[in-house]
Amino acid sequence: MPPPDDLVARAQAGDQTAFRELYREHAGRVYALCLRLTGDGRDAEERTQDVFVRLWDKLSSFRGESAFSSWLHRLAVNVVLNERRTTGRRERRVMPAEDPDNVAGAQHAAPLHGSGLSIDLERAIADLPDGAREVFVLYDIEGYGHGEIAQLVGIAEGTSKAQLFRARRLLREKLER
Repeated sequence: MPPPDDLVARAQAGDQTAFRELYREHAGRVYALCLRLTGDGRDAEERTQDVFVRLWDKLSSFRGESAFSSWLHRLAVNVVLNERRTTGRRERRVMPAEDPDNVAGAQHAAPLHGSGLSIDLERAIADLPDGAREVFVLYDIEGYGHGEIAQLVGIAEGTSKAQLFRARRLLREKLER
């Protein structure tokens, strides 16, 4: 296998084989990040594909000032968050008719099943409300600071801190069951 820098350079030059190799090397990690941010496997698959389409378009702007994986990670976070913003605006413009199955309070997924120590942490994270999940993943899993999260997500830094507190409280409650 060629060195990663060579692979990136070849892909930047339009080598589709090199790009496919970059995809094979990074798709799993990108998917895992997208899954944590979206909380839904189908959405994560779509966002992963979006990330690599965007990567093909943006690859020429990678200058090597950071590790390629870090740059790609940031691109993935931006793709997921931009999609959420776009979807949110679209949903606010189109007010769906009231769904009788979606009564207030019935929006949460079924409670976690399992006994004692066999809790599925990934599932618990996926069940968090969108804002709390985003901040939890970005802060506790990906290592972003509250200032960075505020910029990425378009919220106040204090809101980021409150969402993190909320996410941790909800996860703690699930762990105590």
